[in-house]
Amino acid sequence: MARAVLLLPSLERVFAGTLPADVARALGRADRLDGDPGRAAQSGRHFTLLPNRWAEAALSRLAETGADADDVRRHAWLRVDPAHLRADINGVLLLGTGEALGLDAGDTAAFLPALKPLFGDAGFQLEAPHPARWYLRLPKEAKLPAFASPEIAVGGDVFEHAPDGPEARRWNALMSEAQVLLHNHPRNAQRAEAGRVALNALWPWGGGMLPDHATTTFPKLHSDDVLLHGLAKLANIDAMPATTPVPEDALFDLRKADAATLRPMLDALHRGELHELALDFADGPLFTLRRAQRWRFWRKPFAIPRG
Repeated sequence: MARAVLLLPSLERVFAGTLPADVARALGRADRLDGDPGRAAQSGRHFTLLPNRWAEAALSRLAETGADADDVRRHAWLRVDPAHLRADINGVLLLGTGEALGLDAGDTAAFLPALKPLFGDAGFQLEAPHPARWYLRLPKEAKLPAFASPEIAVGGDVFEHAPDGPEARRWNALMSEAQVLLHNHPRNAQRAEAGRVALNALWPWGGGMLPDHATTTFPKLHSDDVLLHGLAKLANIDAMPATTPVPEDALFDLRKADAATLRPMLDALHRGELHELALDFADGPLFTLRRAQRWRFWRKPFAIPRG
């Protein structure tokens, strides 16, 4: 019988109100593991990398349209996603990156010619295979500081998330020069006239080289996430767009879904169409449900901790 895993948002987001009684019972009787929160940690629970280097930029670059695996392996990579910063009395805040800025191919065509010479002089090649996802192609030996991911930094003061260490000064200076170019770019005036926010910074993150191999226990992935598609390509499994989950051996990315999406899969488990159903929540808990757990009647129903 099939084993399905659902990648979900946080518990509180999925179950915004009261947890349904049957779901609370099922979660209370399930096997539970508590992992690290965050999208990268959640994805990493289902893929093993060899060597174990988690380089989001290289993995997602592998999944971009037209990417050549051998070419990706020859370089190190860094995401430099378009970003919007705003100064206020609490400092300079990162308010959004990537898709949150509503970019299109016209924006890419306008901004890249101004930025490519800056990075070219530093020995790096700027690429934008998708309007919301930009990359730097780096030499293999490039030394990178630890950059904060947008997931962590959005909404916070950029100076609190600035890298440090011996390599940080060069990168901070390079990103400051990029900010000046973007701030003065006429395309931002056009975006303002259209009611869109400015692309006034780049946010570097996820640097490193592509691992040699990836393994997973699933033959199939359903997701729209470019990082997961890169992992699937490295693991040589089928990867398809996100879809409504069905009882089959697969990993389903439902991090934009709600509690209603769970009901058909819980019913399928109850009918015996699934051998196992794993619910992996973005804030860390992973519940593994099986039919035989219904006999664990002594266990209390699960309750979401409220802070």
